[in-house]
Amino acid sequence: MAEHTRAGSRWLPRILMTPAVVTLFLWMIVPLVMTIYFSVIRYNLMQPDQTGFVGLMNYEFFMTDPDFWPAVWNTLVLLGSVVLITVFFGLAIALLINDPFPGQGFVRILLISPFFVMPTVNALLWKHMMMNPVYGVLAQIWTFFGLEPVNWLTDYPLFSIIIMVSWQWLPFACLIFMTALQSMDREQLEAAGMDGATYWQKLWYLYMPHMARSISVVIMIEVIFLLSIFAEIYTTTSGGPGNASTNLAFLIFKQAQLSFDVGVASAGALLAVVLANIVAVFLIRMIGKNLD
Repeated sequence: MAEHTRAGSRWLPRILMTPAVVTLFLWMIVPLVMTIYFSVIRYNLMQPDQTGFVGLMNYEFFMTDPDFWPAVWNTLVLLGSVVLITVFFGLAIALLINDPFPGQGFVRILLISPFFVMPTVNALLWKHMMMNPVYGVLAQIWTFFGLEPVNWLTDYPLFSIIIMVSWQWLPFACLIFMTALQSMDREQLEAAGMDGATYWQKLWYLYMPHMARSISVVIMIEVIFLLSIFAEIYTTTSGGPGNASTNLAFLIFKQAQLSFDVGVASAGALLAVVLANIVAVFLIRMIGKNLD
């Protein structure tokens, strides 16, 4: 009787979890299977009568697209630039406001508020309020100093996207770093100060080793989300001029919505998944050890 009761207690949680697990599995596997299926057939919405199995032709077409390698390069540049900017300035700001000062709580709220702005709203704010070459804030500053206003989205499209995305993700890095700094050993810092250690020595030998784990977390989370940046590009530059600000996510959109080629877009989506997994494995091996 006791054995029967123990067996029932082991199986009951699994039975109760089964509907949720099956639902999650179907939610993940069905879109993946459909994407794989569409990637190996001819499926253009403008030519519905032309169908059939084409093998790897969609992948070849996507990878030989003149915009493919520029899109890969733009994706990596956008990813690396935003991560470097947010980690460097996020750490600097977190260290700057770590010590108590009047209004510290209010300043922290202001610092993290941009993270809660939706990507489309973020892009519109920068496009119209900051970077507009006629009435934008940056244009007014340039004019005040007697300089010619810059048409940011036309002359420096990818750099403009990097600024927008960095502004939105900087508060996230700041929040993680501020939280990590709160767990610093104050006695160790005071002892180092009494031993004559300068601020830069404490930063290098005490702060940075302590922050390694949080820096790793920020990098890994940002990389996961930044590989699929789309709203900022769609709202501001539409991938242009030419392909100057086109990343892989926007290139897939162009194939699916502008060229109506679902098969090629599906092949591109799977290539993007492969790229994301390569980056994830690289990150886990390089910096994941800090999470142990």
